[in-house]
Formats: sequence, structure tokens, C-alpha cells
Amino acid sequence: MAEERLKIVIFGSFNAGKSSLIQALDPRSRHVEAASDEGPTTVAFDFGRLQVRDRAVYLFGTPGQERFEFVRQILSRGMDGAIIVVDATTGVDAMTRHLYGQLKDLGVPLAFMANKCDRPDAVPEAVRRELPGEMVHPISARNGENVHAALDAFVATLVAR
Repeated sequence: MAEERLKIVIFGSFNAGKSSLIQALDPRSRHVEAASDEGPTTVAFDFGRLQVRDRAVYLFGTPGQERFEFVRQILSRGMDGAIIVVDATTGVDAMTRHLYGQLKDLGVPLAFMANKCDRPDAVPEAVRRELPGEMVHPISARNGENVHAALDAFVATLVAR
């Protein structure tokens, strides 16, 4: 019997923590980055894989800058679900709203990860308020807090479909 696979694409604004999330979930993940004026940034994609609920889960992290829209479109093909990472210290920004609108239009199953909840200025409740009715998981990709539980909960919703 062939192993069940899920392709989950990770979206979010620049510096929201997409690469950190994938690295927290799969320490052997691959990352393609370049230097920028704002610090290191993903220029192609991140890739990680792990087992969740007897499924092989393939994670593809997208770049957060507007100019990489074409990369996001390519990586989105054939996705089973999408995660939008939101910086809980800054809240839902214009890029997050743009990504959310695109993904809702596609009808893809979606979850939000409110990242950086280990920081004192994080307000995951504000993210929840701005995204009523959506699945929002408070996490800290930097220290790995709640990342596996959040992914497991999202995969459970995909498996149930």
C-alpha cells in the first residue's frame, strides 16, 4: 500500500518565521537564502519533511516578499493545505491579508500560526480577533513551543476531509 502524502505550503510576511517553523518541525530541513538589507531572506523555498499521523508531510516554505509571487504560485500547485505564519508581535499586516484572500479564493484548507509567542510583546489574541472563524495556533518557532501540536491539529483536519 502506498504511503499517504500531504503537501503543505507555508506562507507569511517577511520575517514572520516561516523558515524557523520548518526548521523547528524538521531539523534536517533545507533552506535557500540570500543576504538582504533587512537580513537573511528566503529566495527560493524551504523544504522539510516529517511523519504526522502516519502521513508523510512535505513542507514547502515560500518567500515573504511581494516580488516572489511567482515562486508562491509555483509552490502552491497541488498543495493539500496551507499555513500562514503571522508575527504575533506585529499582527495581521497587508501581506498576510493578501495571502489570506488568495488562499480563500483557491478554497484550500488553511490554518494560521501566530508565531513569536515567546516574546513579551506577542498578542496572539489580536491575531485571533482579526481572523474570526479561522484556526489560529499560538507558537514559538524559535524554541519549538507548540509547533508539533499545531501541525498535528492541522493535519488531523486534512485527514478528516
